[in-house]
Amino acid sequence: MSEAKAGRPFAPFEWKLAGRYLKSRRKEAFISVIAGFSFVGIMLGVMTLIVVMAVMNGFRGQLMEKILGINGHAVVQPIDTPLTDYDSVTDRLSKVDGVKLAMPFVEGQVLASGPAGAFGVLVRGVHAADLQKMPLLTGPEHVTLGSFDNFDNGAGIAIGERLAESLGVTVGDKVTLISPKGQATALGTTPRVKTYPINAVFKIGMSEYDSTFVFLPMAEAQKYFMMDGKVSAIDVFVNDPDNIGPIKDKLTIATERPVLITDWRQRNVTFFSALEVERNVMFMILTLIVLVAALNIVSGMTMLVKDKGHDIAILRTMGATRGAILRVFLMTGSAIGVAGTIAGFLLGLVICLNIESIRQFISWLTTTELFSPELYYLSKLPAEMQMGETVSVLLMALALSFLATVYPAWKAARLDPVDALRYE
Repeated sequence: MSEAKAGRPFAPFEWKLAGRYLKSRRKEAFISVIAGFSFVGIMLGVMTLIVVMAVMNGFRGQLMEKILGINGHAVVQPIDTPLTDYDSVTDRLSKVDGVKLAMPFVEGQVLASGPAGAFGVLVRGVHAADLQKMPLLTGPEHVTLGSFDNFDNGAGIAIGERLAESLGVTVGDKVTLISPKGQATALGTTPRVKTYPINAVFKIGMSEYDSTFVFLPMAEAQKYFMMDGKVSAIDVFVNDPDNIGPIKDKLTIATERPVLITDWRQRNVTFFSALEVERNVMFMILTLIVLVAALNIVSGMTMLVKDKGHDIAILRTMGATRGAILRVFLMTGSAIGVAGTIAGFLLGLVICLNIESIRQFISWLTTTELFSPELYYLSKLPAEMQMGETVSVLLMALALSFLATVYPAWKAARLDPVDALRYE
């Protein structure tokens, strides 16, 4: 071995030597077992991090899409006087830069009664033209039965799929709505009761909404809730929900009357803050899996250095530099981390792409319902991999794996050939 070859960083002999140390031999079986556990640990850690982060991102994204797809990004509510001038206010709000849709609505809580029982629901009266601009309601994949044709002209209602199942009704059947805010009489307030035919059944994909919402034509809702000539509030949908702050000031000016404007962040601050905290805590906890696997690399590499002390001494006497020995053991340990990280990434990618099929298979295998829609609001298990976050996970795993090899490699490079060969 020439001095020039020995001194060149990452020379072929260094790669070859690192590869030989990775191969299992009979007398090094225990060291190979530790290396194998390190590889599996890093692979599982990276896979778990990628899958959990993707599911949490998908969960948050789907919830935001469902919540903000049917509720306005900002809600304009009247102060002091009812919203009788809602047509002109809606027109001015629609012209604000960044606003996609301004939709007046009448809303109230009632009891819906059907053949199979009675449930509390939220009735919302809207114009058919506004309803058609909400793809979560009127898209072909969301209208499971009936249609919204002639919605404004009739006196029928549209209800969620889960609510229809609970009430035991379908398109063409009738549902009775009972409101506690009825006519005042000498004997007290009598509930307002009216029966409506079902014209459409929709599926938003969020169980809470599919089992709660009932839509009525605007004119009919105003009559039912005794709000002739006025509305409850105006929903405002914008192009960029994350940029709602600056637009709120423009909305306040555009209304030209006293109003209270609340955006989606204020209405859901507790919910989304809890999701963010849970996501960060899960990331830190699952990182410990990778850290433990990296510590296994330290122990395995330390034992390998001790076992190869004789070989290191001979290499040093043949002209190998301290840097060459350092690089050999750095490559040996890092190879375990790199291979584990790549395997974990590929395994995590496959699981994320087939997460719903895997959920259904496990549910069938265990005869239990995983990810119950009643508990988690969504009907499917979502997974959304984000490039920046995935790259961060991979870099973190690679960094921990590399750092785990530094100390054993440094010890190998510092080994004195005289001491190693003294008793040979």
